[in-house]
Amino acid sequence: MEYSKETTEIIFTPSAEESLASLLQGFQADQVLLATEQTVERLWLHAHPYFGRFPMVVLPAGEEQKKLSSVAQVWEFLSRSGASRRSILINVGGGMLTDLAGFAASTFKRGIGFINIPTTLLSQVDASVGGKTGFNFLGLKNEIGTFTEPLAVIIDTHFLSTLDRGNFLSGFAEMIKHGLIADPVHLQELMDYQPDATVSQRWQLPAPAGEKERERLSSIIRRSVAIKKHFVDQDPREKGIRKALNFGHTTGHAIESLALEAGEPLLHGYAVAWGMIAELHLSVSHCGFPRDEAVRMTRWIRHLYGEFPFLPGRFKALHDLMSHDKKNEAGRINFTLLSSPGKILTDQFCGEEEIFAALKILYNQ
Repeated sequence: MEYSKETTEIIFTPSAEESLASLLQGFQADQVLLATEQTVERLWLHAHPYFGRFPMVVLPAGEEQKKLSSVAQVWEFLSRSGASRRSILINVGGGMLTDLAGFAASTFKRGIGFINIPTTLLSQVDASVGGKTGFNFLGLKNEIGTFTEPLAVIIDTHFLSTLDRGNFLSGFAEMIKHGLIADPVHLQELMDYQPDATVSQRWQLPAPAGEKERERLSSIIRRSVAIKKHFVDQDPREKGIRKALNFGHTTGHAIESLALEAGEPLLHGYAVAWGMIAELHLSVSHCGFPRDEAVRMTRWIRHLYGEFPFLPGRFKALHDLMSHDKKNEAGRINFTLLSSPGKILTDQFCGEEEIFAALKILYNQ
């Protein structure tokens, strides 16, 4: 089957199995392989026997598994399974899995095709869309990776019914980011959603109330994915406007890396949420973002994600980690900031004093 790595079809569906079966009609059965993670295998794949027909590699779950040895495990699986350049890898899992297995596919035999089936909110609205693959290296978030588009992304909100509150909020943070950088109407829609219960609790409502809730969330996800795809389509290699999607991430990735270094990994979206608080206040000092709006957003984000976990004594370590960010230029730390909701300013270089002032606000001092 011929396919283009430059174009990704995003499929919203009530049945991931049916959509996948349709996509695979042009492939021989022995060309299709599957990568997943232990949590997804336990909660989903045993109950959906269609997935069990493919040779499968199952990785341990968790951000701490996003490492070279896990990539090597996928490479070894592909090699032992006789995968060729005409093979395709189906990645079923959260953002860690789709990032890592996508990288393995993009480099095996100089690149084989892959399809992402994201199973968490974070991976549905962010990680599996946009063609970024990779893994963490030497304590740095996504230090090694490629830009490689999957053949397709299949989004089925039924997977979200087993998410706990923390993992739901991890994805919700990326949706907040999308609203802040592009669409104040979407941002207000998210503020009105109030995700205080787990998705599974929401969807235990009797029909038709449970189905109505699913449709509401699906509509919000579609809007968020459309925002990300808008930036990706304009700038696939992140040379310009796609940098808007980095809002909250220069600080957030440093927070995430510091947590990994401390042996206490954080959910990605929590690190991004705290990163957005810091970068909202950098936006106030550096770009004239309305202070009252920054305070309002900070209160809401704190209500959802709680207090920042690191003491001021770790601010220097955070600053040092920011200095390793891939977006930096000429030794200067590079941020995407906002002049107002929906008004993006990329390539904003902030000094150490300004960054420390924002971190102090993040710590609620």
